[in-house]
This record gives sequence, C-alpha cells and structure tokens, in this order.
Amino acid sequence: MSEREYDLIVIGAGVAGENVADRAVQGGLTAVVVEAELVGGECSYWACMPSKALLRSHAAVRAAQEVGGAREAVTGDVDVAATLRRRDRIAHDWDDASQVRWLESAGIDLVRGHARFTGPKQLAVEGDEGVTLLTARHAVAIATGSAAVLPDVQGLRDVDPWTSRDATSVRDVPATLAILGGGVVAVEMATLFAGWGTKATVIARSGLLGGLEPFAGEMVHESLRRLGATVRTGVEISSAHRTERNAVLALTDGSRVVAEQLLVATGRMPRTADLGLENVGLTPGDWLDVDDTLRVRGTDWLYAVGDVNHRALLTHQAKYQARAAGDVIAARANGRRVDDRPWGAHVATADHDAVPQVTFTDPEVASVGLTEAAARTAGRRIRVLDYDLSWIAGATTHSDDYRGQARAIVDEDRGVLIGATFVGADVAELLQSATIAIVGEVPLDRLWHAVPAYPTISEVWLRWLEEYGRPTA
Repeated sequence: MSEREYDLIVIGAGVAGENVADRAVQGGLTAVVVEAELVGGECSYWACMPSKALLRSHAAVRAAQEVGGAREAVTGDVDVAATLRRRDRIAHDWDDASQVRWLESAGIDLVRGHARFTGPKQLAVEGDEGVTLLTARHAVAIATGSAAVLPDVQGLRDVDPWTSRDATSVRDVPATLAILGGGVVAVEMATLFAGWGTKATVIARSGLLGGLEPFAGEMVHESLRRLGATVRTGVEISSAHRTERNAVLALTDGSRVVAEQLLVATGRMPRTADLGLENVGLTPGDWLDVDDTLRVRGTDWLYAVGDVNHRALLTHQAKYQARAAGDVIAARANGRRVDDRPWGAHVATADHDAVPQVTFTDPEVASVGLTEAAARTAGRRIRVLDYDLSWIAGATTHSDDYRGQARAIVDEDRGVLIGATFVGADVAELLQSATIAIVGEVPLDRLWHAVPAYPTISEVWLRWLEEYGRPTA
C-alpha cells in the first residue's frame, strides 16, 4: 500500500478528466488522474471517434454518388473491412500509450485502478499493484462519465444485447439488426449498418430525434427508409428472448421483430454507483448536481465535469466544462478572484441555452440553442425563420439532388438569434457560425454586414435575414 498527496485528484481520464487536470496544472497545481480503463475515455475508443470514423466512409461514397462526373467514377460500394481497419487506427487499436505519454508531457500523474471515496478529499484506488491511498489538498473532480441504460423489459438481458460500445467496436457485421431507441446513437448506428447492407429495424416509441426540431427527425426517418431501414414508432418491446441464431422481440402492438443482434440505445446513466459516494454524504448511482463553476452543491471541494453532472452529455461540452473547472480550482487554491458571472472565465454558462450538437446521419443534423418548442415553453417572444437549403446556389453546386432545411429562432425582444437548426449534407460546418452568433448575442442588424461567400450553403444566413426584413433607419 502506498500513499500520495496532490492538490487535485481527478477520477476518470476521459476528455473531461484530462482537461480538468491539464488546466489545474497550468494554474500551478499538482494533479493526478485515476483511470480504471483506458486513458482517453469513452470518446476516444467507443463513442465519438470510432463512430464518426465508421460513418465517414459511407458518407464520402454517397456524396460522390450524388455529383455527376464523380458518380460515374464510383465503381463500387464501401469496403467494410477497410472501414473497420480505419476505425481501428483512429481508435489506436484500443491502446492508450499515446494518451499516457500526453499525460506525462503535461505533468499529470496517472494511477490505474478503481477509485472509491473513504472520506472527504480521500480515495482508495484498487489496482493491479495493490491499493494506493490518495489525499487531495484542495479538490477532487469526478469525471467518470455515463454508461448505457438497459430498460427493465422481460428477457431483454437474456438476449445479450449490444450497447453503443459493441456497435462501434463491431468485428462481424450482422445481416439483421434491431435498434431500440430513437436518439442520436440509434439513428447514427442505423445509418451506419443500413449503409453496410444490414437490414436494420429501429424501434422508437416516440419517433426520431425527439429533442430537436420535428423536421430533423422526419428527414432522417425518410433517409433511413431510402437506405432500406425500417422505423417502427408508437410501439415498445414488451418481452424478448433469444433463439439459437436470433433475438426475438415482441412488441406492444402484437407484432414481433427478429434480428441477429439487438442494439439498445435508450439513454445513459451516471457512472457513480461504485465510487463510495456514501462516504462523502452523496447518493451512489445519482447524477451529480453542480453549480455553474462545476462544484457539487453542498460541498466546497468536490467538482463534477462531463456526462456525470447531466448538464450536456456531449464531448465538446465536457471539455468546455473541464476548462472552467480546472481554472476555477486553481484560482480558489491560489486565493485568486473567481469570475463566476454569466459568461465569466470560471463558469459553464453555455450549458444552458447555447449547446451545439451534430448528428452524423444522412443528412447531417446540426443544431445549437433553443428549438421553437423550447423557446415558446421558456416564454420567449420569438419569430421562426425557415428556409429550404436546396434553393441556395451553393447547394446546387454541392450535389445534383441536395435536400436540406434550416430554421432560425429569433428573440424578438432583443433582436438576436437564440436557436438554429440545419439539416443537410455537410451542414456540420455551418454550426460554429450560428454558435458564435448566439453566444455573442450578435444583433441581426449587424449580421447584415457578415457577407456569406458565394456560392456556398452559408448563404442561408442572407436568406434568413431577407425573410426577417432589413432594419430601417
């Protein structure tokens, strides 16, 4: 048994944990990261990076097939084996050696093993080399992320269902796949496997992409249909069992779905069940409630960043939170002023109404800020600006049959954008401009002077402004 003391202890070496530790070290503190799996975390090995690597190959082929001249040069479909090899390279063959080297270069120590609180600012880490006792002089940050939820359905666990980890690390592509859920993971994996020729059936009780503008889910639904997938809405799985070859799913309308594999993508739960939270006055298994400086409410030393605080379950928001948390931990430890005003240096204000997100389906869905429904629920006086992206000259040059839609939500009382949604090929690259406009609260009359290059799809900004009407002197 060994004992060590640091200014900051971080539990979890995913992108959130790495960034908290890095910012704290840059602020003059000592830091250690505890990791039970791979340094780099979920995004690097089982989520963002491998999934987008897998999706990109088919997206590139489809894009070529939609442009005359390129279409004629495409002589085959995606090479699945080569796609999987590319995925493996991007996931570093599930080897975290390069991430460990980065920690070392940043001056961050690493302890491998499972951490449990034994008391405030105290942890016992059980690893292959025994138990290491860690004590924090100033703070502990929990960055353990989230895990897939399995619904309580009769027989579901017995069919050995996939979670997102299984889908993104797939080796043998099934001929048939059932997908339970209608969120981002469900529709991205349906796009992926249907593109590979798998007969995919999506079972989405409440439809697709329910938290976004309705037209986003509708357009993705139509795209999946064109790829050969089936989408079942308004039904649930009532029971499940496995035969020798297939999972058999009984649905609440009396029908059934039979597939080689079942992917469950119905939500996430926090990885807090086995951290010893009861020893610091918190409830194991709960999401961790934090203030805008990412400090767990009711404590003055404990922070929670990333998925585990349930503010915005996205890698880029986890990094954003981590930068704020690492900086504020260093500021408090060194007795410096804390800037906890909205949009201040030590807060995560964007988590509330300025969260960008891209769903890498075909077509892509990119959104930031409030939807029309969310804005009306919040009592905002708004105007909705809709535009068909296929009417833009840049879309005409992009592909022979561009399909897309864009919506802007304008706060009429302030004359600023508070929400934007784009659906179409390659619209992810439009998102940052909308994010800047929302976070910067750029007045619409000033946006008239932000001239979009021609011919690009960014011309949608001009079309929105024309629909809204130019201000008069």
